[in-house]
Amino acid sequence: MSLRNDLAEVLAQDPRYPIQAYAFVLEALEATHRERDRNRPSPSGRKSSKKRPPREEDFSRHITGRELCEGARRLALEHYGLMAISVLALWNIHSTSDIGEIVYNLIASGDLEKTPNDSRSDFDNVFTFENALRRDYILTFDEVA
Repeated sequence: MSLRNDLAEVLAQDPRYPIQAYAFVLEALEATHRERDRNRPSPSGRKSSKKRPPREEDFSRHITGRELCEGARRLALEHYGLMAISVLALWNIHSTSDIGEIVYNLIASGDLEKTPNDSRSDFDNVFTFENALRRDYILTFDEVA
């Protein structure tokens, strides 16, 4: 089944955000999971000749609102560079609060889950797009041989 079919009901309930906005947030979610898993220390946190069996918390797929917003920031800069704010604006994503709205639409539809500690307000004012996507942007230049 395509993303378009899966999200048809969500889009019908809240037409503020196009399918591209949902696709971006879901991609940011996966990228954030991959990055966290790549940077996660070994389960024991230290080297040992005997390894303990992995515990459930070692494999938790949950990420916080702040982590998702930071992951979305990195993904937007990676994909769109200085155009990130403009591209996200095309999808009506103007702030981290919009990312929260999209996530909570996906929670309401049953496509994502939340923990008792999660709150919609976790996404509010995490950073401003102007600061995080433009002002702090660093240009790098590859050396030409």
